[in-house]
Amino acid sequence: MDHPHELITTIRDQLDKVRKILIVSHLRPDGDAIGSLLAMGLPLIAECKDVQMVLSDGVPENFQFLGGSELVKTKPNGKVDYIIVVDSSEVERTDTVLNGYGMPDLNIDHHKTNTNFAKINLVESEAVATAEILTKYLPDFGLKITQPIANALLAGIVTDTIGFRTTNVIPQTLRLVADLMDLGGNLTDIYYRTIIEQSLAAARYWGAGLSKIHMEDGLVWTTLSLEDRYAAGYPARDDADLVKILSAIEGAKVAIILTEQSSGYVKISWRLCGSLHTDLDVSMIAQKFGGGGHKAAAGADVKGNLNEVLEDVLTNTRVLMNHVEGPVHENR
Repeated sequence: MDHPHELITTIRDQLDKVRKILIVSHLRPDGDAIGSLLAMGLPLIAECKDVQMVLSDGVPENFQFLGGSELVKTKPNGKVDYIIVVDSSEVERTDTVLNGYGMPDLNIDHHKTNTNFAKINLVESEAVATAEILTKYLPDFGLKITQPIANALLAGIVTDTIGFRTTNVIPQTLRLVADLMDLGGNLTDIYYRTIIEQSLAAARYWGAGLSKIHMEDGLVWTTLSLEDRYAAGYPARDDADLVKILSAIEGAKVAIILTEQSSGYVKISWRLCGSLHTDLDVSMIAQKFGGGGHKAAAGADVKGNLNEVLEDVLTNTRVLMNHVEGPVHENR
């Protein structure tokens, strides 16, 4: 989608005029959230702006190799002139970071379920990642893409496409990646660090989830409890990308992982599997649970018991699969 020239010009003019800028993204940040945060913040710092980059959960250890990640804080400090939210479909997904700060000024995102919660909303649901949107528009904002910024943008694109495996990857995506490589981005290193390399704790965490895996008529799922996380020594609150392993299982159509949170909530992740071209849209299920996302990948946070939430999630997912692709039979 091509945005009107006036919108891009307005964003550029606003960024040029403001000085104290707060940039945030969603809780349990993934590669696109972190990469987009850095890619928006670092060039503004280079323009001598007073920039705070904030993630409520901080930067996970596996993304701390990205230049500028050491500047990311977990809480904002003091008054700001301008608030930017990147890669978040709803303002609530930024956790408590923006409490008391009012309405965001700029929302840059690619989720089809984005609620357009800011004064200005630059949302392109066709983009593979928010990092793709920034790759296109940062120069139009008057901001330079240097090598660390190119690497941050590559991290966002590579992770949100699971290494260019999602069906929304098109030739333009790869052309933008080539542009970032021309600007100094190291695709080989980014791909290895974000897609292939895993910590020992993450591998142990995976083991716990894989030991409980179930599959019935194209639906594959597992759960990760707090006990699993503590036993593995895994420090973050996500599923350590185990969902990408489930979504590669032969014969699977939809993969689900439920990850228990210490706050009494359960994080739910849905993925379409393989390279299927299907009418299934997992964001429709996520919306039933107060979440959102994309056709091929979606999530939600639900308060409740892990096992009870699981049964509700499986029931609703089966209903969608029945409706779109015909009856799904249980064979426990």
